[in-house]
Amino acid sequence: MGKKSRVKTQKSGTGAAASVSPKETLNLTSELLQKCSSPAPGPGKEWEEYVQIRSLVEKIRKKQKGLSVTFDGKREDYFPDLMKWASENGASVEGFEMVNFKEEGFGLRATRDIKAEELFLWVPRKLLMTVESAKNSVLGPLYSQDRILQAMGNITLAFHLLCERADPNSFWQPYIQTLPSEYDTPLYFEEDEVRYLQSTQAIHDVFSQYKNTARQYAYFYRVIQTHPHAHKLPLKDSFTYEDYRWAVSSVMTRQNQIPTEDGSRVTLALIPLWDMCNHTSGLITTGYNLEDDRCECVALQDFRAGEQIYIFYGTRSNAEFVIHSGFFFDNNSHDRVKIKLGVSKSDRLYAMKAEVLARAGIPTSSVFALHFTEPPISAQLLAFLRVFCMTEEELKEHLLGDSAIDRIFTLGNSEYPVSWDNEVRLWAFLEDRASLLLKTYKTTIEEDKSFLKNHDLSARATMAVKLRLGEKEILERAVKSAAANREFYRRQMEEQAPLPKPNQPVDQAAHRGERRLGRFCRPSAGRHLFCLGKNAAPRPRCCCGPRLSTARGQARPASCLTRALRGCPAENGLEVRKPGSLGKKDEILSFFFFLKKKKKAPVPKEKERWQPYF
Repeated sequence: MGKKSRVKTQKSGTGAAASVSPKETLNLTSELLQKCSSPAPGPGKEWEEYVQIRSLVEKIRKKQKGLSVTFDGKREDYFPDLMKWASENGASVEGFEMVNFKEEGFGLRATRDIKAEELFLWVPRKLLMTVESAKNSVLGPLYSQDRILQAMGNITLAFHLLCERADPNSFWQPYIQTLPSEYDTPLYFEEDEVRYLQSTQAIHDVFSQYKNTARQYAYFYRVIQTHPHAHKLPLKDSFTYEDYRWAVSSVMTRQNQIPTEDGSRVTLALIPLWDMCNHTSGLITTGYNLEDDRCECVALQDFRAGEQIYIFYGTRSNAEFVIHSGFFFDNNSHDRVKIKLGVSKSDRLYAMKAEVLARAGIPTSSVFALHFTEPPISAQLLAFLRVFCMTEEELKEHLLGDSAIDRIFTLGNSEYPVSWDNEVRLWAFLEDRASLLLKTYKTTIEEDKSFLKNHDLSARATMAVKLRLGEKEILERAVKSAAANREFYRRQMEEQAPLPKPNQPVDQAAHRGERRLGRFCRPSAGRHLFCLGKNAAPRPRCCCGPRLSTARGQARPASCLTRALRGCPAENGLEVRKPGSLGKKDEILSFFFFLKKKKKAPVPKEKERWQPYF
């Protein structure tokens, strides 16, 4: 999909053109596994480790040259078979066609006028490749024995894809044949192209992605060669790094979470046809209908015949797009950079600051985000900075007295400063930190712009330079914004302007889940809200209910204080946390799932019925 779907003409052939001793490859993969399992390198040593791992991988690739499975002809040659297969199995195929849009790669083009919010695409469950279908395939016996496959659905899906690709009679063959032969994720970058990302924040995730993929391949190569439940897999004689990189990238750029048949939990899936849609700004318009047991997509906007049909992938940064999807989205309003902040334990006021932050549901040390748009900081980061810069007297006001709880509730509200002096100090601190981050880059904004203009770069190198340029532009905006705010509050302090006060105390009951039902969470709406995603979910949550752990599906309550700080919106009942405050991982193509209960589905307890799932 999109630029991540750009492909080269696939060469003809069906596999083994050369013969390599399994023992020879096993020795190399053992060395690779040992290298990738070693402790993390010290500061400044990450590039050296990356080069060493890459050298071992290249040795393995050289030995395995000619062994990978490919298809005859071009990718687009198989589109008619895909459409026929999809139509015969209940998917919608009218109103659009698959077309190459040059820079954006293959996508969907409307063949008729499509109205905004019109249901134009649906794909039934039986066409989806899921972790559940993997369990019922030839991979099932190995899945039941291997803990990594059980714990990591994305890896299971990658092996499911490889096994089905190697089977000429696979039900999913018409879909698999239309997948790209390679991708533009950093796994496919040349070493010189990766160099352009040095000193960027994204480089650490690039190193981690490459190292993890190499370690997984080395581990599973040994498993496939030695495990008794792997002898029936069609990969035993030709499981190459090239194949695994392709499968991982296919899953990473395309996977989504869908609910299981009873709606009780989610599973990972590849969704044919729908995954051809390219990204643009907007709202999430894809859902899963449990009653009809199919994925459904409504039009993001009006599309005239001949126009490309876009969908919105979610609030992802350009670093996430490049690393996990293989494209850079210009003018991304959700772009951001990370900023790690924490209260030092040597701070004389550490205990008091930690207590105020705890009451506000904010950790004493965390990775926050500076955003592309104004304001550059979230309510949570604003609250943290205010506490970080508080005097002892200000801390006491937030810990003691009848009004302490009300002060906590307004910490993240930009309209109600703690004091003018506090505002001056926090914006001055942020200005300094952003300036220091800006100085860590080896090139300036002007140099990057000139480099892009005057050099004929590959598509991947262009993405890398644009990404580092984008990070610097966000930091520069943050510096300017912080300086402007600092000067504004300094004038307010000099003029001794009165501090604005809330008109009334915060209604604590209004922030309790049982009293605050948004329009998407209201039982009368007859539907659940699903916010689901790629690889690692973005952990969006409903502001009126407990947040669920995306890793294990266990409920974790979010305090009403935390909800207030993050801006609990009564008018729409949904808040997606800024990705800068999220956990790590790959991410994420989030979308809504409006679910209707099937008769056979277990009815949840009244207390749990209208909670969102992730």
